[in-house]
Amino acid sequence: MDKLKHSGFYKLKFFITPEEFKSVLKLFEPKHAQFHLTNHARTKHDQHQVVEAYKTFYQYFTAQEKPNYYPFFVYSISFAAGNESSGFFVRNEGISFPYHGQWAEDELPYVMLSLPKGFQINLEDEKGKYYIYEDIREHQPLTYAFFDEIANDMKKITKPLRFSARAADALQEQKPPVRISTNAMNDMADSWIFKKYELVMKGK
Repeated sequence: MDKLKHSGFYKLKFFITPEEFKSVLKLFEPKHAQFHLTNHARTKHDQHQVVEAYKTFYQYFTAQEKPNYYPFFVYSISFAAGNESSGFFVRNEGISFPYHGQWAEDELPYVMLSLPKGFQINLEDEKGKYYIYEDIREHQPLTYAFFDEIANDMKKITKPLRFSARAADALQEQKPPVRISTNAMNDMADSWIFKKYELVMKGK
């Protein structure tokens, strides 16, 4: 039995301004989305709190002087698409880059929105209970269509992030699978992290 079939996630990796993020969140309103922190209590946040948390995360990486805190932006999002109950996961992650022959101690930020590719089906045979994963696009087509809608919306306001970092003895272009908006690109190009590591933003 192939449990690995349909494993993995659909992923959307991006870095946009808080105002742009707010407009993307508007897509969740008709779906009655609920945002929960991934702590033990699963603390629920409203959209305003989610935007404020994103703003704190964003400002850390776009400030001209490095702030003395480290932000986390992690939520599970549950919502209803038609008769489907489903969910996404969103979390901050980082892009490693070289700096004079080694990896820089800091990372460039992005947020990843993910949706599992597999839909768990519980089955039973003479040996007992087991489960398999089937294609989520077949079982939850509206959920997948919603993820696709967000991805398309994001593509309209972003482009691939391209920047150059100081490798051993020369500038080397970095091509992470992350999309960035023009406004976020301008903010980040003036940030402490770009100054500290002498990074060069492409496309500014």
